[in-house]
Amino acid sequence: MGVPILTIDGPSGAGKGTVSRLIAQKLGWHYLDSGAIYRALAIAITERAIPLDDIDAIVNAAEDMDLVFECDAKRHITLDGHDISHLLGLESTGNTASKIAAIPEIRAELLHKQQHYKQLPGLVADGRDMGTVIFPEAQYKVFLTASALTRAKRRYKQLKEKGIDANLSKITADIQERDQRDSEREFSPLIPAKDAVYIDSSDLSIEHVVEEVLSLVR
Repeated sequence: MGVPILTIDGPSGAGKGTVSRLIAQKLGWHYLDSGAIYRALAIAITERAIPLDDIDAIVNAAEDMDLVFECDAKRHITLDGHDISHLLGLESTGNTASKIAAIPEIRAELLHKQQHYKQLPGLVADGRDMGTVIFPEAQYKVFLTASALTRAKRRYKQLKEKGIDANLSKITADIQERDQRDSEREFSPLIPAKDAVYIDSSDLSIEHVVEEVLSLVR
């Protein structure tokens, strides 16, 4: 039967990470946070002051990247031995990650690293193209989304709880811009897999979404 795979794709802020981690814990499966891989690379090139138009240098950074992350509630991740957990959620990190994710050479370099997470007893993978490109053979596929305003409010609340100054209008505009860039890019655009179950979490609790997704696997 091979390795069972559940892919959860969708835009930023839809709750993919939280839902995926909870489901992986409940099933006892491995977890792949593909967004964290791209965000970690964004942090790496920012720290090295690599410009976004220097594709060769970005590819080299991706090859050299020593990334370790644990699928716990705190999303603990280290890059080259340094904890970068506090940098992953920054809007600047997300925007840079979205831009480099549109570069085919970068996607090709990181594709194989992501596929290495396919191991027994199973894998829960969340991202933008898990069900369409990385694991098209997945037995279970979900496309999880929410309105841009709902996602912006969630992000605004998270930042405020951390004591970080935030502007709801700017966050909403950033999310809308990122959605458009992700959905219109030529390679691996943000689109639902044809066989994916579509879930809008705008008016749903995390617990409700988790149970709905678990029902597919069960």
